[in-house]
Amino acid sequence: MTGEVSIGGVYLPTILLLAILAVVLTGLATRVLVLIGAYRLIVYRPLVDLALFVIILGLLSLATGQVGHAS
Repeated sequence: MTGEVSIGGVYLPTILLLAILAVVLTGLATRVLVLIGAYRLIVYRPLVDLALFVIILGLLSLATGQVGHAS
C-alpha cells in the first residue's frame, strides 16, 4: 500500500484515513463496553479510551502494511 491516497484529486496520508477509521471503531468498541458494563471496573475512562484507540490504530496499520514501510 502506498503512503498516500488520492480522493478527488486531493492526496491524503494513509495514516489519516486509518485514524478516522480507528475513531469510528473505537466509538463502536466503547459502546459495546458500556453495554456489557465493563466501564464500572475502570477508574479513568478517558485513558482507557485513548489506549483502545492506539491499539486499534496499530492493528489497522499492521493489517494494511504501513508499519515499517520503506519507500
